[in-house]
Amino acid sequence: MRIIISICLLWSVGFLSAQNTAGNYIIKNLNINTEYSDFGTAFFGNDTIVFSSPRKKNSLIKNIWRPNQQKYLDLYMGAIDNSGEIINAQGMSKIVNSKFHEAQVVFTKDLKTVYFTRNNYFENTVKNDSTGNLKLQLFKASIAEDGKWINMMKLPFNSDQFSSGHPALSEDGKKLYFVSDRSESIGKTDIYVVNIKEDGTYSEPKNLGPEINTLEKEMFPFVDDNGLLYFSSEGHSSTGGLDVFVSKMYTTTYSKPLNLGTTINSLKDDFAFIINAESKRGYFSSNRENGKGDDDIYSFESTSPINIECKQLVTGTIKDDVTKEPIRDAHVNLLNDKGEVLQSATTKEDGSYSFSIDCGMLYTLKASKENFEGDSDVVSTVYDINDTPTIVNLNLKLDRKQVIASLQIEPIYYEYRKWEVSEEAKKLLDVLKKYPEIRIEAHSHTDSRGTMLFNINLSKQRAEAILKYLKDNGIDGNRVVSKWFGEKELTNKCSDNIECSEEEHQMNRRTEFLIIQ
Repeated sequence: MRIIISICLLWSVGFLSAQNTAGNYIIKNLNINTEYSDFGTAFFGNDTIVFSSPRKKNSLIKNIWRPNQQKYLDLYMGAIDNSGEIINAQGMSKIVNSKFHEAQVVFTKDLKTVYFTRNNYFENTVKNDSTGNLKLQLFKASIAEDGKWINMMKLPFNSDQFSSGHPALSEDGKKLYFVSDRSESIGKTDIYVVNIKEDGTYSEPKNLGPEINTLEKEMFPFVDDNGLLYFSSEGHSSTGGLDVFVSKMYTTTYSKPLNLGTTINSLKDDFAFIINAESKRGYFSSNRENGKGDDDIYSFESTSPINIECKQLVTGTIKDDVTKEPIRDAHVNLLNDKGEVLQSATTKEDGSYSFSIDCGMLYTLKASKENFEGDSDVVSTVYDINDTPTIVNLNLKLDRKQVIASLQIEPIYYEYRKWEVSEEAKKLLDVLKKYPEIRIEAHSHTDSRGTMLFNINLSKQRAEAILKYLKDNGIDGNRVVSKWFGEKELTNKCSDNIECSEEEHQMNRRTEFLIIQ
């Protein structure tokens, strides 16, 4: 790839001038290739290719480029046949092909405008930089109905002091990407972008940043209809020389560049990758071993898609709406815009949960737990890689009616012929304090030993003791209804004259509680 390293942007000294998958590919070296450097294809519609090659020019023009002893590059146009071969290639007119280099073009979708790379030669005038070197420049031309390139002009962000070239257009034609070695570059050559305004003017060039550009060379950008940016790089992890990488373009960020793998990338230089997103066919250039020339054009067919995921973290805490304490073991569902549950989580001890979700989507989060009223919120993720989690906190309100309906207050038991309230009554006290709206009915009982009258009075004493205990601990007496039954409602067989164990009699010496409101 001697010609590419030196000329395809003459970046250094000048002269006169990556779960993501990269897909699978079937490649083929084309018959169009020569012993020279054939490279840099561009689609002109669906059935025509424009490429660069140093083929024969007018013999009266001295057109040997000294660094590689090949002729200066010209643009050629050929048809695409059913097998992907480029056939009937013809050099473009002298209006397009000058006595210096022309390479790397891109056409608008309506085929009415072309952007291309040429040495800093325009209107028969050569302009070198301050050291006498001839840089590369970006040009624009209109395409007339007869196919001629007219109204040729240099783009305003060119400079005689640095090179700009390798144009590429966004899918909507509103952004122009290019490569430059201008002073603000991160590396040897960087990829930049400008906005093409409604009036045909351009914004200031913006560097794509360190996600794409490295300290080495980034070159040959191409943007497909799915918003994937393909480019070649020496600086990202490569198999050798320039490798082709792909990155998903988001609103303001780019995914980590993904190497296209060893079918596309070799130990040598691989570059100028283009693909028709619909047909899954395209071309790239390489100077790999066993080629026909210096650089060759290869066709390829993609047999499996590229998959680049954009994920964002949504996290939060589920808390009690009143106490603000975290709620453990709450259920959180993530739903799509159709109401379908995509993911589910259970909160940890600190009430936290998290989901990894797709970028640029609208979701609903729903939290729930038994005995609580549910809560939900809508979250919209940006179409960007975002290292900062989106935080969505939800609050659950205790459903008191449901809780009270499910409460079972355990009985209090007594010693034989005693009415003093045991420590078990504290559980009852806690419930009444926690739920101040409930009222209870206390039913006191005895075992069968003793007379009927004695047991009635004993159960009454037990009921009164419970009421006093609750009042002494701050419970309004109106919340408790006391009833006493003596030995009338035994829980087992232990009636008069039946021999029972002390444990069996104990089960009858009790006060039971019913929630009545």
